[in-house]
Amino acid sequence: MTYETIAQVEDLRAMLARGADVLVLDCEFDLGDPDRGRALYLEAHLPGARYLDLELDLSGEVTGSNGRHPLPARTAFAATMRGFGLKSGQQVIAYDGNGGIYAARLWWMLRWLGHGAVAVLDGGRQAWGDADLPSESGEPGPVREGDFMLGEPLVGQPITAREVLANIGTGELQVIDARDAQRFAGAPHPLDTVSGHIPGASNRFYRDNYDANGRLKKPAELAEAFGTALNGKTPEQAVLQCGSGVTACHNLLAMEVAGLKGGRLYPGSWSEWTSDPSRPVER
Repeated sequence: MTYETIAQVEDLRAMLARGADVLVLDCEFDLGDPDRGRALYLEAHLPGARYLDLELDLSGEVTGSNGRHPLPARTAFAATMRGFGLKSGQQVIAYDGNGGIYAARLWWMLRWLGHGAVAVLDGGRQAWGDADLPSESGEPGPVREGDFMLGEPLVGQPITAREVLANIGTGELQVIDARDAQRFAGAPHPLDTVSGHIPGASNRFYRDNYDANGRLKKPAELAEAFGTALNGKTPEQAVLQCGSGVTACHNLLAMEVAGLKGGRLYPGSWSEWTSDPSRPVER
């Protein structure tokens, strides 16, 4: 069986027990303390897991006008993943301790490379610990380079700031902002140089995608919530954004689980949008 959206702790435990060919990747990160993710990984991680850093591995070069976490080139990211041992068709299970937001970024990016066998561990690090399953610590041993090769993207082409700007006039697409309601409304926030949101955007806070136990909500519940955020548009007309193109991927994952496929990512998101003062802002 191949997992392409989420996998449960029991699924991963069974895979590891039978020696399945699975690549487990720890995506822990802290925007306020960029070194903390690796420190937590070294302290304890799932058996065999390797660590991917949001800013070093899952982002490209920051120029000051392309957002805080721009996408790397597809070819460059494919090389990165080969360096982590990724093989063509290999099952990938990604996790973190933050509700899956950083793991979802990896999920989307691997699908962007054409790799479909990737899933986010539902409940992440906490669910693994709650099941009283073993962990490891320290640096892993060397890895043999994988044979992964780029394929046709399994996601829609990322949206550009120019396309988002044009859409303000046409209204053909529905932008959905994953930030919390206060930031969306215009409350100051240390991560934002300008407060507010893209004109015409709706708001779906990514944390509302999971329950009190950190597990993703049921598909029907997610479908109802995103149906409201779509404002009558189809899933294919959705543009998902956030502060820097990370938590928007969690909304894309939740939509996929809900059967609402075809939404596209605006990778630059609010941090790119506000780097140009000529772009309009709504509060």
